[in-house]
Amino acid sequence: MTASPDLDPKRLLRALFDAAVAAAQPALCLPPCLPLPPKGRTIVIGAGKASAAMARVLEDHWPGPLEGLVVTRYGYQVPCQRIEIVQAAHPVPDAAGQHATERILELVRGLSADDLVIALISGGGSSLLVAPTPGLTLADKQAVNTALLRSGATISEMNCVRRHLSAIKGGRLGAACHPARLVTLLISDVPGDAPVDIASGPTVADPSTCADALAIVARYSISLPPAVRALLESGAGESVKPGNPKLAGIETRVITAPQIALEAAAQRARAAGFTPYILSDSLEGEARDIGKAHAGLARQVVLHGQPFKPPCVLLSGGETTVTLRGTGRGGRNVEFLLALGLALDGLAGVHAIAGDTDGVDGIEEIAGASLSPDTLARAWAQGINPRASLDNNDGHGFFQALGDSVVTGPTLTNVNDFRAILIEGPG
Repeated sequence: MTASPDLDPKRLLRALFDAAVAAAQPALCLPPCLPLPPKGRTIVIGAGKASAAMARVLEDHWPGPLEGLVVTRYGYQVPCQRIEIVQAAHPVPDAAGQHATERILELVRGLSADDLVIALISGGGSSLLVAPTPGLTLADKQAVNTALLRSGATISEMNCVRRHLSAIKGGRLGAACHPARLVTLLISDVPGDAPVDIASGPTVADPSTCADALAIVARYSISLPPAVRALLESGAGESVKPGNPKLAGIETRVITAPQIALEAAAQRARAAGFTPYILSDSLEGEARDIGKAHAGLARQVVLHGQPFKPPCVLLSGGETTVTLRGTGRGGRNVEFLLALGLALDGLAGVHAIAGDTDGVDGIEEIAGASLSPDTLARAWAQGINPRASLDNNDGHGFFQALGDSVVTGPTLTNVNDFRAILIEGPG
């Protein structure tokens, strides 16, 4: 396979990212997964960055009457006729999310076995569905969320803690729908695609315990509000466990996931003359460590043609973490990319892109950034110290100053991180 000699690597990498996002759009993946209409009512509920787009597609393809409410991140709304769209805060919850969650729980009360509940769940739902368990406040939940985001905990670990502080997560929403038929349609943004970790599993059984949550808190030395610690230590925050009769017969379908997005990018790379290699759809760990590891692999390809021969593209997904120690603007994808660039040290022929498929890396309205062999040299020419930027967790500040940020606006989907390293062939 031969790549075009006049190829623009930066433009191709952006095309790979765009192909990944396009493959995860609800319009493609949701219609084939819709259930049959019920004898009774159809109630639509949901939460996540893709939930409003999912609701619109459902409306467009549903043959009968329906009603409902979904909550999405500010700026991610999509106009619907019969399903109400509410906007709330992410990644730290707010009062709008709490009020919307209370209304969702009210919508599913008193249903019959002839009724159908369709739950549209995607990444971001953990913050958007906020219902503090009795004894806790919204301020307690906000404090815990903020601490978790700064701790370096994995998404699975964070969601384990969240499930045990909630009146809706960890299967509680699913139990509230009983005895109606419940079908959950999931867009996965978590490594491994486990339903219990997508939006903290509001409609599925949770095998983890309060003791597990406390162990995670201890592992990362997270300071808890007194009421939160008391709840976990008492065991009063236990979630709905496997075997609970109220969750019997529920249907849970993952309708798209990171692997599907990576395969779409691979197809686009192949068409441009680059052999694609999907390394993993579920990488986890510190973003800067993952960046160093990717750099080592890219260097081996360039210098020795092992384990892959150039021209090629290395693709990966999953969700890395950042332990915040500096005062910069964060972003796990830009942290990965800056660590990658430092480890490559301007190695010729290696270009990269890293971004979050929802269009938001960290709390910035920036999806990610791109890297080229001259990135470090351009930074030094502007008086920017790349190592100092990484030490300060300021990947966004670094790449924005160079004009290399990737900005998409709301993508209306979310299958988590996307990383592509393009390695040109010899000559």
